[in-house]
Amino acid sequence: MRLILVGPPGAGKGTQALHLASHFGIPHISTGDIFRLNIKGETDLGKLAKSYMDAGNLVPDSVTNEMVADRLTHDDAQSGFLLDGYPRNVGQADFLKEALVKADTTLDAVLEFALANEEIIKRLSGRRTCRGCGGVSHVIFNAPKTAGICDLCQGELYQREDDKEEVIAHRLDVYSEQTAPIIDYYRKTGLLKTISAIGEVNEIADRAIAALK
Repeated sequence: MRLILVGPPGAGKGTQALHLASHFGIPHISTGDIFRLNIKGETDLGKLAKSYMDAGNLVPDSVTNEMVADRLTHDDAQSGFLLDGYPRNVGQADFLKEALVKADTTLDAVLEFALANEEIIKRLSGRRTCRGCGGVSHVIFNAPKTAGICDLCQGELYQREDDKEEVIAHRLDVYSEQTAPIIDYYRKTGLLKTISAIGEVNEIADRAIAALK
């Protein structure tokens, strides 16, 4: 199975990626992991990426593309892979298509986790993080026994900056502008399968596996 996961922030892609990678016996490949491995390993691409990051600049697509292309040549990805967080735009999707053609392989499916913006904002803005142990609770879905106090260590719960509504709204705008166009890109190829990201984790995973059969 060669699979791409797409969907807005807060749709649960990371959680579902772990379930699906385990189910199909394929590596879960995220751009974040690739960057960390290359930078830690001090590869040429890692050093180049770090130079952009240290300067406070975004790593250009050309560097990200080459890192992903290199990762897909590893032995564990020869029988399949799950890409999480890549491609992020149509240009990256075009590069991936060409890279797979060169490798004489193809994608099996692109799985979109669909969730309304209102639900995403409710999910993410309700998260509270403990200043003590780093544990995460939710004011609606996993409320602490005492408001503002961590159940695990009695530390203070706070709302992280990136969990504030205005920040989430900006992230959704960026997703809509930069990443959402790849949904139409893959819909035209017939590879796109869309499922609802509402429900329990196992329920959504079962729905995803059924869509991929």
